[in-house]
Amino acid sequence: MRRVIGLILTGLGTFLIVAALLLPTYIASQLVKFPINTYVVTTLLGPNVSYFSPSMVRPVAGATMRVTDTVKGDGAASTSSTAVWNEFTYLYDVTNAKVFQYSSRRAAFDRRTSQLVDCCGAHVGGNTSIHQTGLSGYVWPIGTQPQTYHVFDTTLNRPMPYTYAGKSTIHGIGVYRFVVPGSLVGSPGQASVTLPEYYTATNTDYVDPRTGAILDVTETQKLTLEDATGAQRLLLFNGTLAMTPQSVQAAVNLDQSGRNKLILFKVVLPIVAGVVGLVALVGGILLARRPAGQHRRDEAAEPVPAL
Repeated sequence: MRRVIGLILTGLGTFLIVAALLLPTYIASQLVKFPINTYVVTTLLGPNVSYFSPSMVRPVAGATMRVTDTVKGDGAASTSSTAVWNEFTYLYDVTNAKVFQYSSRRAAFDRRTSQLVDCCGAHVGGNTSIHQTGLSGYVWPIGTQPQTYHVFDTTLNRPMPYTYAGKSTIHGIGVYRFVVPGSLVGSPGQASVTLPEYYTATNTDYVDPRTGAILDVTETQKLTLEDATGAQRLLLFNGTLAMTPQSVQAAVNLDQSGRNKLILFKVVLPIVAGVVGLVALVGGILLARRPAGQHRRDEAAEPVPAL
């Protein structure tokens, strides 16, 4: 019985040591993913915003703009590798109590890399012909690196390069800062555009590199109509939007659960499994070995053959 117990402990110890080696790499990559049933409401505020109001049919200056962005996961359409999220964005002029703009989007993306996937009825503003590529923009890759990433921009309807711009800290969490420049939007001849639209932006994402979560966002954007000489004919939007302190705190709280899961699978469980496995392996080997005294007694108990 002692030997049987020893063999069982040896096998258990070997299994736990192998598990300790696999947990931080393969197993963690299979278990730590972006959720499919997420529900997040983020608010950005922009003081002193100037824009052209379609409802008032006139330019507005000095307004406080509130952006409410709601993201809800579609668990039924998602899979073990792909998340499908729906987004509704609502811009409201708080100063004048007027709706400025709203938009919708549906996107499917890889649950670890955040790379967009062309499936599941993805659309921008109801237009399913827009091919979304690059990072989703909702989250960044788990294990984000200090490099340039292409993130899909729903104003340009194409991916834009977000350049690594250094490190920062948000509520004690080390983050990477990524910045994207603006570019030209639209062209003459479009049904809704009689002059070229020019979109300039300096958008900054503060990303937790371990989890890929965005903890803070600032967006400085300017959208204008310009003539052939480059002269501005109409200012459509100009202002800086930033996440509210409440939304930043909510993002940090949500990120903490992801960080805890990573620590559990990459640090705590491997250490526990490794220590317990080593103890079980050593104990099993000692128990499985036949004691020297027992070996001598077995030899003494053997009958002496008759001459």
